[in-house]
Amino acid sequence: MTRSAALWHRTRTVVGGVTAGVVLLVLGAVAGRADVAVLGVAPLLAGVWDWRRRPTEPVEVTVARPHGSAGELTAVAEVVTTGPAAVLTVRHGGRAVVQALVRTDGRREVPVVVRTVRTGPQDVAVVDAQGVGPGGASVSEPTDPTSREVLVLPDTRPLRELPLPPRLRGLTGAHESRRPGEGGGLRDVHPLAPGDRLRRIDWRVTARRAPDLHELYVRREHALAEAVAVLVVDSRDDVGPDPLTWRGETAPRSQDVTSLDLARVAAASVAEHLVGAGDRVGLDDLGVHRRPLPPGGGRRQLDRIRHALALTRPEGEPSLRLRPPQLPSGAIVYVFSTFLDDQAAHVAAQWRRGGHRVVGVDVLPTLHDRHLGPREELALQIVRIAREDRLAALADADVEVVTWRDAPEVALAGLARRGRRRAGAAR
Repeated sequence: MTRSAALWHRTRTVVGGVTAGVVLLVLGAVAGRADVAVLGVAPLLAGVWDWRRRPTEPVEVTVARPHGSAGELTAVAEVVTTGPAAVLTVRHGGRAVVQALVRTDGRREVPVVVRTVRTGPQDVAVVDAQGVGPGGASVSEPTDPTSREVLVLPDTRPLRELPLPPRLRGLTGAHESRRPGEGGGLRDVHPLAPGDRLRRIDWRVTARRAPDLHELYVRREHALAEAVAVLVVDSRDDVGPDPLTWRGETAPRSQDVTSLDLARVAAASVAEHLVGAGDRVGLDDLGVHRRPLPPGGGRRQLDRIRHALALTRPEGEPSLRLRPPQLPSGAIVYVFSTFLDDQAAHVAAQWRRGGHRVVGVDVLPTLHDRHLGPREELALQIVRIAREDRLAALADADVEVVTWRDAPEVALAGLARRGRRRAGAAR
């Protein structure tokens, strides 16, 4: 909450009216014209009366109850003043969004809706108010700008299919494994053995192969299992589409989606699809050394992942990892990074050499480079060449790379179908 000093000023309209009234009174007295003097009495009395009725209490404004997700945020701005009205100014991203005169009657709650494409911790809006006295004869000092920080959770986008690890785990799940069990497709027809259930007997095959019933045949199925996935977000970079902001001197514009915004949405979308299929998902961050979120399933796990993603952001100077984070055996790894340096690519290649299936998700936004000068264009071209070489080296290391900004659901579905064609891969 913030409040202004208990100082109210006359408006220019009242000052002009009082001045005109005094001038008319003086002219009427000097010229001996009573009718002219009478014309000055009304504005003079009105100005004095309105000034005597001016409020003396300070104006208070608060921002409360922010909520929402990426796309639209809603909060409530509460204005408290003894005046009949107030001028409310709402700013977002360093620019004025709206300025409105609202009737207060002492207290007024005004809903504030802000549309944003950014995720993570951010201010809903910066609000200040200026009280207006009766008749518009006085205005207060503007309040200090006030705001309320809100954690914007990333939204998700629907995905078709996702690649799975080469080895599935567990005794239940939504994916068909290679080992015998129940729930999957037909594996084979086999003579009845200890442990087989009688309801699995295939009487047609038994009648054809053993008419005298000296041997019974049962239908065996593939078991259903679950996949384990670990989402690894590279929070060391949070760059916007304008390369001039990459040096850190200027922040990206609030209306531009940054690479970390894309990484949050991409990771949340993958997590939602996998959790919906009954798989277990974990989360780790390459930018900080903290305990990762272990793999788990269910709606609560998805909520934990979205909340942790929203809190993910660059924290000081990133430290160099001597070894990649430990992963569960047989897990598939999704690495969300801009790949502007070698560390994320190096860690992904190490995981692939360790036997994990690794999918690199490129989250660099579409660049705006038309306004760059010759030196900036040359520097960006060097960065692009190094980045393309880095992605080519990942492909040589058998790390599958997709670009999130270009129809990721199609590219991920293609990787899922290609994985099913591999020898020994999970179906």
